[in-house]
Amino acid sequence: MTDSNNISLRPIADDDREFLLRTYASSREIELSMVPWDDEQKHVFVAHQFDAQTSYYREKYPDATHDIILFNGTAAGRIYVDRTESEIAILDLNVLPEFRRNGIATSVVGDLKAESSGRSVRVYVETFNPSQKLFAELGFAVDSQTETHILFRWSDTA
Repeated sequence: MTDSNNISLRPIADDDREFLLRTYASSREIELSMVPWDDEQKHVFVAHQFDAQTSYYREKYPDATHDIILFNGTAAGRIYVDRTESEIAILDLNVLPEFRRNGIATSVVGDLKAESSGRSVRVYVETFNPSQKLFAELGFAVDSQTETHILFRWSDTA
């Protein structure tokens, strides 16, 4: 596991769009591998979905934090978090493939658990997303499930 001192967050800046789009695209690779589109069609689709997601999060969660995850000072992923009195909601957590398996997500989620102070921490994960294993290993339990998503929840009071 990586020393968490190598991992930090910084707020998203206006000039981060291309990095954020690339990060978002990496989160859709599994889905896009199943469609018969060429690269241009995939790029247009991903850009449209990225813009829609960004608008949705800004509207639905106006007080959420939107951060770039830095690993040894290099942009390695993104995390969006909404904090309320009762819970911490991980809206989006994605680490670029070339930075995975360095303990980055484990460290970032661990920091949120440490911050929770009696609040639960929740995250929705798509049913095909391999990060299900990560959240289970970090002590999150399945709270509910639909055909497409699993709601994981962690609580230090459980």
